[in-house]
Order: sequence, then structure tokens, then C-alpha cells
Amino acid sequence: MMFIEPNFDGLLTALIIIMVGPSIVLAIIGSILYYNQKRKAAKVFFILAVIYLVISLGICGVLISS
Repeated sequence: MMFIEPNFDGLLTALIIIMVGPSIVLAIIGSILYYNQKRKAAKVFFILAVIYLVISLGICGVLISS
């Protein structure tokens, strides 16, 4: 009898993309708004990017480390 082992090669890459991806997108949107003279909206997007990064590093960091 042959057992089939699961392949988890892309799992770490997927978790890192989930952790960092949305915050990078929010920061890009914030920088576009900053250069289009909409500075208040840009600050909101920068703050959202940092908050998302801190929360995702906390939650996904626990998942990766355990």
C-alpha cells in the first residue's frame, strides 16, 4: 500500500503574499493620491496600510511560527 504525502511547498509563499500584498496595494494607492494633491485621502490609505501590516504580521506570524 502506497501513502500519498501532501505537498505544502507553496503554502509559505501564499501566507506571505496574504500578509504583505494588501498593505503594498494600499500604500501604492496612497502614493498615487499623494502625488495627485489629495493628501488627506493619501494619509488615510497609508495608515490603513500600516495597520493592515501590523495585524497581518501578528495573525499570520503566529500561524507560520507554530
